[in-house]
Order: sequence, then C-alpha cells, then structure tokens
Amino acid sequence: MPSASARSAVRRVVFVEGVRTPFGRARPDGLYAHTRADDLAVKTLRELLRRHPELPPERIDEVAIAATSQSGDQGLTLGRTVGVLAGLPASVPGYAIDRMCAGAMTAVTTTAAGIGVGAQDVTLAGGVEHMGRHPIGADADPNPRFAAERLVSADALNMGSTAENLHDRFGALTRDRADAYGVASQAKYAAALAAGQIEPDLVPVALRDPDRGWGLATADEPPRPGTTLESIRGLATPFRPGGRVTAATSAPLTDGAASCLLAAEDTAAELGLGARMRMVSFAYAGVAPEVMGLGPVPATHRALERAGLTMADLGLLEINEAFAVQVLAFLDAFGIEDDDPRVNPYGGAIAVGHPLASSGVRLMTQLARQFAEHPEVRYGLTTMCVGLGQGGTVIWENPQHDDYDGVR
Repeated sequence: MPSASARSAVRRVVFVEGVRTPFGRARPDGLYAHTRADDLAVKTLRELLRRHPELPPERIDEVAIAATSQSGDQGLTLGRTVGVLAGLPASVPGYAIDRMCAGAMTAVTTTAAGIGVGAQDVTLAGGVEHMGRHPIGADADPNPRFAAERLVSADALNMGSTAENLHDRFGALTRDRADAYGVASQAKYAAALAAGQIEPDLVPVALRDPDRGWGLATADEPPRPGTTLESIRGLATPFRPGGRVTAATSAPLTDGAASCLLAAEDTAAELGLGARMRMVSFAYAGVAPEVMGLGPVPATHRALERAGLTMADLGLLEINEAFAVQVLAFLDAFGIEDDDPRVNPYGGAIAVGHPLASSGVRLMTQLARQFAEHPEVRYGLTTMCVGLGQGGTVIWENPQHDDYDGVR
C-alpha cells in the first residue's frame, strides 16, 4: 500500500484524445434539425471508444456531459444516459453539469480534479448543445430579485448586449477591428480545412430527414468561406441600433457535441493510451455580468499564477470566439497583437460555430492537434468567456516538447 505522502500527492492528468461531431446551424433546415441532442453526444463517446480499443470500458470511472439547457433531449442526467446509450457497462456512473458556455470545460476540470486526488483513473468528459431545439434561456425563469434589487444588469441576460458593452467601455475596440478579426477567423478556418487539420477530429453522424431521407454529416455547416471586409461592412447590428456587433463578428447559433478521454498519467502508461496534452493548471473567475466577455482575463491571470508561468511562456492560444470584441479585449489585456500567429491558428467559433456547452472540448481538441504540429511549443491555453459574468482557462503542456518528462 502506498505511503500517506504518496497518497496525498496530486496525480498528473493527461488529455488522451478529443473528438466532436460536425457542427450544424441551429435552424429548422439545419444539419441536425431532426437529430436528438443526446444522440450527438453518444456518437462522440462511441468514437472515443472505437479509437481506443486498448481501453477496457469497465476501467472508465466517470462520464460527465454538460448542457446549458438541461431539458428534453438534453435532460435526464446526460452523463449517465449518454453513457448507457453509448454501450458502457452499467457499472460506469455519470452526471450532468452546467456552466453555460464553459460546461464541457468544467466537465474536464472537474473529472480531472477527481483523477488528481486519486478518486478516478479514467474519465470521459464533454458537452452537447442543440440550440435549434433549446434556444439559450428559452425555458429559464430568472429570479425577479436580479432586476428588482439590481443584482444583475438587464444587459447581462443578452449576450450580444454584453458584447456591445465591451465596445462602449474600451475605445480601442472598434467595429473595424472586430470586422477584420471576423474575416480572419473565416480565412484561417478555411485554410485549416484545406490543410486537413479539421476533419481528423470529426466523427460522422448519420442523419434522417422526413423529407429528404437519410444522409451523413461529415463537415461543419456554419463556416462562410470567402468572407471579405467589403461583404460585411453593411451588416445590421441586431443587438443595438447603430451598434458594432454583427453576425459576422458573432458566433452563429449552433448544434453539436464534443467529448474527450482523460486519464491519470500512470494509468495512460499502463493501458498504452498515450497522451496528447498534460493539464498544468486551471482557473475560473467572475466579472460583472454585463461585461461577461472580460471573464477570460482574470481566469487566465489566475491559471498562469498557479502554473508559475507568464503569457510569454505560452506558444499557442485557443480562445473561444463568442464575439470578436471579447477576443480583442483579451488580446489587449495581455498586450497581444490582433494577428498574433499563436491565436486560434485554425480559426474559431465565429467560423465554425459555438454549440455552447460543447465548445470547451473543441478548443482542447484543436490545441492537442496544434501541439503535435509544433513540438517546439511547450505550453498553451484554452480559454473562454461564460454567460452571467465568468471566465475559464486551462493551461496545458505539450508532450512532444523536448523538456516534457512524462508519458508521450
């Protein structure tokens, strides 16, 4: 039996693999208009098991699946129901989790914490959002005290309005910069797709449409390749007359799921799972809800401090693009140029979409692939803003780097 000191040591946690469905537009004629949300999540779990036959399913200790709207086909304790539907043994438990946009990120950090303290060895974590069936906040009933006692600004309940508030607060965050960022996101995604950097992480999804019959989803639906500054300059500002946030600088409403496989580093070595990233630190932080887009800034400061690192140590940054202005606010806070090549090399949510609770694992999956392409980069981060005034950041280490001292 290990000594008390050995049992109290924090175990190293590795990201073995992440996958996602192609993302679809959340509309009546969208890719997944006739597909259940839980079935999307099931596809991701089954794909992880298919890719890792060396993992005995009974060795999985927990399944955590997030959704922002936990009702209908996104309800009923998703981690457990999705696990059962995916064919996991009845002995594998599961639960649902919600931190709005950071749901999957929280599923990862929560189960990783369990691994870290020795309560678990292997976990599956992810998220799903079918925004076509479950528009954000559609079935919510905010407590009237929020408004009556001015605990939360009315702007906080409209994510687009919080983005406009960032434009108001910081004069350097102009519409021209946001437009240029949105165009760049589309271009980077198109280049990554052409280079074969997107498809390897996708799991095809069978589709059944009552009018069109059977089909197969193999590619993301939201991207708009060929977007130019000229084509978006006249777009409306739906969140405020004369505002600065447009459809071209916002993530589209999206349906999709993403999941990943995590393990203790020693368990990964035992089972031959390999490791694509090692978790270094993570942090969440709160900000004023009406400027929720600032959340990644304090969360990143905390995560860097806990890791003993600085922004200069990070060679790759995956920042969720809920809105262009939110990313620009983050870049300005850390003195990073808008076109810094470290930032979202494959483009981001403005192009590919943002199915709320699943996006955290999309960021991680992309970072893992970028680490493999860049062994010279030792550290990277995934970060995102969260509705109602929060931010979340996870810092990762690249096992391909020469100084890495663990399982590869």
